[in-house]
Amino acid sequence: MAMAGRFGSKLSLISKALQTDALVTQRPALQQTSEVLRNYATAAGTKEAKVRVPLALFGGSGNYASALYIAAAKANAVEKVEAELLDLADASARSPMFSQFTQDLSVPRDTRLKAIEAITADVKFSEITKNFLSVLAHNGRLRHIDTITKRFVELTMAHKGEVSAIVTTVIPLPADEEKQLKETLQEIIGQGKKVKLTQKIDPNILGGLVVEFSQKVFDMSIRTRARQMERFLRDPIDTL
Repeated sequence: MAMAGRFGSKLSLISKALQTDALVTQRPALQQTSEVLRNYATAAGTKEAKVRVPLALFGGSGNYASALYIAAAKANAVEKVEAELLDLADASARSPMFSQFTQDLSVPRDTRLKAIEAITADVKFSEITKNFLSVLAHNGRLRHIDTITKRFVELTMAHKGEVSAIVTTVIPLPADEEKQLKETLQEIIGQGKKVKLTQKIDPNILGGLVVEFSQKVFDMSIRTRARQMERFLRDPIDTL
């Protein structure tokens, strides 16, 4: 994505941060970040309508994603925040240095904050996303950003009435077959929701397809059929 190039321009800052203590934020900045942490999902004004998450998520990553969703919904910026998180995930996947930076718990908190603030300012992220990433940096949770992003996408999909379906094949499905599969899944979930189909390529299944949909797995791969046949042939034949 376009962000990747701009993101790369700030990786030198991370490199220096991993080697020096020169990047230090002042105490007031840390206090402001702590304030954001305590009140992140709290409405700025008392007259704002209460926002509810469209899907109950659990665990630490689910809690962070839910708090971010509430803040983004109050600012009418859910889609923008989602796009920024996905941009960050795409850019960081291209950068082993950034991945190391987010995973390394030995990096001082002040250094993490300074680097994240510089990166998000450079790529012109929204204030909501910038503040959220600062919260993660403050709490040592940057290493969970990929999982949090995935959970946030679950919330945005539920918000839009979308249901995720993943089809795994050896080669990409032809357009007509993809359309037929999508229409079949759409019939299953009925009206009011929309299927979002993602194709995944895996030569290891040997052929056929595997469909993951609504927490169910329909395994019609040649690999699974071969294993079933193998078990059938190994089982002793019952005799009267």
